Amino acid sequence: MPGRLQGKVAIITGAGCVGPGWGNGRAEAVLFAQEGAKVFAVDRDADAMRETLERADAGEIVSHTCDMTRDADVAAMVEACRARFGRIDILVNNVGGSAAGGPVELSEERWHAQVDHNLTSVFLACKHVLPVMEAQRSGAIVNTASTSGLRWTGSAQVGYAAAKAGVIQFSRVTAVQYAAKGIRVNTVVPGQLHTPMLEARLAHQRAGGDVAALVRQRVARIPLGFMGDGRDTAYAALFLASDEARFITGTEIVVDGGMTARCD
Repeated sequence: MPGRLQGKVAIITGAGCVGPGWGNGRAEAVLFAQEGAKVFAVDRDADAMRETLERADAGEIVSHTCDMTRDADVAAMVEACRARFGRIDILVNNVGGSAAGGPVELSEERWHAQVDHNLTSVFLACKHVLPVMEAQRSGAIVNTASTSGLRWTGSAQVGYAAAKAGVIQFSRVTAVQYAAKGIRVNTVVPGQLHTPMLEARLAHQRAGGDVAALVRQRVARIPLGFMGDGRDTAYAALFLASDEARFITGTEIVVDGGMTARCD
C-alpha cells in the first residue's frame, strides 16, 4: 500500500538532534521517508544526523549540511535538492532553540541570534523554496513554532517567544499570498515535549541539571498528564504536508496535550 507522501520530495531542516531519541526533525525525516517521501535531511551538524539516517530503515533519506541562517548556504542547499531529486514538494522548517532571559537580561547579541535562529531560518528557506514550488504550481510548507509564541510557558525567554510568534504570523501571511499558486503554508505549534534537548540543555538551564524535576514541572502543566515527543510533532506535520490537508492553509495545529487551553 503506497504511503501518504509517495513520490514526493521533502526538505526537512533541523533533521539532526542533540542526542539519542526523537527530536522533531529526526522524527519527521524518518516518518516522511516511511510514508514514501524522498527526504532531503538538512542540519548544520553532520554528526547530529547520524542517528536520523540509522533509523531510516525504510525509504530514502539524503543528508546535507547547511547553516540555515546564511542566505548563500540556503540557496545552495535548495539547488542541491533540486539537482538530486528534480523537484521540491514539501518544506518542513524545524531549525530553532531557546535562550533564557527577558528584555533586560538578554543581550542584544543574543536577541539577534534568537531571531536569526528561529525566524530568519524560516524566511530564508521559504525565500528559496517558494520559487521552485511556484514553478511547479504546487507545494506544502510546514513551519515549526512553539507554544511559547502563544503564551507564557514557565520561563522568560523573550527572544525565542517573539521569534516563534513571528513564525506563526509569517506563515499566515505567506499562505494567503501563495494560495492562488497552489502552495499551502501551515504551522505546527509543539508544546513542552520530551525531546533530547531536555536532557542535553534544558534541565541544566531550568532545574540545576535535575531531569526528573524538570519533567515533573512540565507534566504538571499538561492536562493529558504526560509529555509527548518529536513523533507527535511529526504526525501533525505529516498530515499538513499530505494531500489529506489539501483544503488547509494559513493555520496552526497545536501539539501540547492541552497546555495552552488551560488558564493557569
